[in-house]
Amino acid sequence: MAVVTDGTAVLGLGDVGPAAALAMMEGKAALFVHLAEIDAVPVCLGTKHPDEFVAAVRALAPSFGGIDLEAIAAPACFEVERRLQEALDIPVFHDDQHGTAIVVLAALRNALRVVGKRVESARLVVVGAGPAGTATARLLVAGGATDVVVVVRGGVLHCDDMPWLPPHEARLAELTNRRRVRGGLADALAGADAVVGLSRAGVLTRALVASMGEAPVVFALAAPEPEIRPELVSDIAAVVATGHGDYPNRVDNALAFPGVFRGALDARAPRITMPMRLAAADVLAGLVPREALSTTRLLPEVLNEQVAPTVAGAVAAVAAERRRRVAPAAGGVLRQDTARNVSPQEGVGP
Repeated sequence: MAVVTDGTAVLGLGDVGPAAALAMMEGKAALFVHLAEIDAVPVCLGTKHPDEFVAAVRALAPSFGGIDLEAIAAPACFEVERRLQEALDIPVFHDDQHGTAIVVLAALRNALRVVGKRVESARLVVVGAGPAGTATARLLVAGGATDVVVVVRGGVLHCDDMPWLPPHEARLAELTNRRRVRGGLADALAGADAVVGLSRAGVLTRALVASMGEAPVVFALAAPEPEIRPELVSDIAAVVATGHGDYPNRVDNALAFPGVFRGALDARAPRITMPMRLAAADVLAGLVPREALSTTRLLPEVLNEQVAPTVAGAVAAVAAERRRRVAPAAGGVLRQDTARNVSPQEGVGP
């Protein structure tokens, strides 16, 4: 498979260009080999134009079984992914969006379990509507969350503002903020159960965390510096997670993307769908037994040998189930079989 980038949004570095991005893409390719036994080739494209990017990947696609999009800045990343999914019959997956979202949902389910709450009934705030924030908010809603508020630099996303918002923010405004919250970050966080920061350093403060509800959960996932350092709120927040290995509860995409692609490739799935991503999050959360969950242990270790095969099995099961439901019957008519009841623990998920 191909690991493809234009180098416009390299983690912690920003727009450094395709040549400087090569080392990170090589590392990503090595993780595919080591964690999921998938041969991966880094492809760094010297263009920032979506038309040229899409044309180049389409031309290269016959050589590959899947396309992993990496380090592409918003809003181009949304257009590139959508157009490639429509044009190709192999899986296309933007890891900065969907890999992050899968691991966040898994970690958040377990963090809320630790404090006796559930994603479905918790008040959740997502800070940032870039690639990771957008995909995370959408996956939370798809995973059953009923109270998600997204905050950007201009304030809380609200459905009344849709005509003036960028397209991806307008879609988020339509999906979220059912309580019609107005204002800024302070308004969104007042009484909230959990905040997922996918924004920039310094956005969260001790006072803002203190304004949240009882036993708040704080995910400060910005890189290279988190929205707030865990030690500044360790006496206020019940659970804190970051994207850094220096702290407990590291939210790491490597828990998701190797298994997701392994499962999609094993099942010969032409796409990685929302149900596949939900199933991946469910089984990933389940890899930490309830009795082992704690404020400092929400996720399995990246090098845990169970992770990639378990995620792969869940993704492949969803792909196989979908294929069974829509397989042509005699006479070429699509068969509409009723989906069998399979629990999230078995890999199919909601």
